[in-house]
Amino acid sequence: MFITKKHLSRRTFLRAGGATIGLPLLGAMIPAATALSQTAAAARPRMGFFYLPHGAIMANTRYGAEMNRWTPDKEGRDFDLKPILEPFAAQKKYMTVVSGLGNRAAESPAVHAIHPGTWLTAVQPPRSQTPNSAVSVDQIAARQIGQDTPLPSLELATEGAGGSSSCDATFGCSYARTISFRTPTTPMPMEADPGKVFERIFGRGKSPEERTEIANDFTSVLDLVTAEVKDLQSGLGADDRAIVNDYLDSVREIERRIQLLKARDLSSLDLPEIPVAVSSFDERLRLQFDLLALAYQTNTTRISTFMMCAEVSNQSYAHVGVPDAFHPLSHHAENKASMEKLAIVQNYHSKVFSEFLAKLAATPDGDRGSILDNSIFLYGSNMSNSNNHDSFPLPTLVFGNAGGKIKGNQHVRYANHTPIGNLLFTLLLRAGVPVDKVGDSTGELAEV
Repeated sequence: MFITKKHLSRRTFLRAGGATIGLPLLGAMIPAATALSQTAAAARPRMGFFYLPHGAIMANTRYGAEMNRWTPDKEGRDFDLKPILEPFAAQKKYMTVVSGLGNRAAESPAVHAIHPGTWLTAVQPPRSQTPNSAVSVDQIAARQIGQDTPLPSLELATEGAGGSSSCDATFGCSYARTISFRTPTTPMPMEADPGKVFERIFGRGKSPEERTEIANDFTSVLDLVTAEVKDLQSGLGADDRAIVNDYLDSVREIERRIQLLKARDLSSLDLPEIPVAVSSFDERLRLQFDLLALAYQTNTTRISTFMMCAEVSNQSYAHVGVPDAFHPLSHHAENKASMEKLAIVQNYHSKVFSEFLAKLAATPDGDRGSILDNSIFLYGSNMSNSNNHDSFPLPTLVFGNAGGKIKGNQHVRYANHTPIGNLLFTLLLRAGVPVDKVGDSTGELAEV
């Protein structure tokens, strides 16, 4: 937890040996758990949740099937790939198209302000400027299967928060800027700077030797801080001692993660240079995916969330022949030409994601097949027809076979407005995460 409103100053806790450790770094830590051996016997799936704003061109416009660019016509294993899904042809055996899903939690006049933040909770937040929703499924998974990696979870983006319309006078800005909530009141920030992502994955420093030296220095500082705080405990009351114990748990969690980072053998990997300046959106998107692939490969994390664009993004896609800004284009007014351009943008997102999947499919995961064989990835949006801002039918794909627990290579169609919470619940079960329900879920999707 964050240590605030205490009689002892923050500096009393954090300063030792001439060094200072920022409290926010400690307060964000999940309590330490016993590390598990990284063996096949202890193997756990990797999970990822990849969010696209502004929906997809589906058969829910006035043109119906004529303008459907997403939903396959056929169900079962012999399903067809519409234009937005065509880039996934090589990953079809890993692919599950799930149709018929909706999310009541995202239905609100606030529109963009709550769409991202309700995608992985299936819970509509109360009317308040202060976040207060539910723990998102990625963080539920991180508590169960992410604790024996240096990073229990990794939150990525490609750009900062969107325009002013992504905030709302009723719900504030918290739900529009992230898809991940560590607690109902703690949104997880999404990191859009590849340089900072590199440092989170591999540590600070330009070489392995420098990174090890910095990690050792940090460990020494933690030792000093721990000793100083323990000396203070004898003069504290019971409540304050409990607070200090929570603080020490956070320090131990940092120590644990540093030891896990130092224990990794990266000698066989060709690590990229530390990203300094990224000139284009396309380069940043691809670089973030490359870094995430390395994070999975090195077992730095098993859980990730990725906002591939900001909600209310005004990003231009001139590099694929669509110079229009993304958000204005999403208000296509059911104009065929605008919808076709939007489909090109959505096809581009699919193409970049398919390249990421191809890398994981080609990366061995011990003697258990590839990383993709043993992963569970959710790819889609919490919006359907972006012109109407509706939340049914949601464009939803699942990739990966979860070590044989997900069938793949099928299009499954459920009754209209089946809660997306049912799919989130199912994916947690396939990952071996015990859970009673997710949001408004009503049961497992056995066919997935």
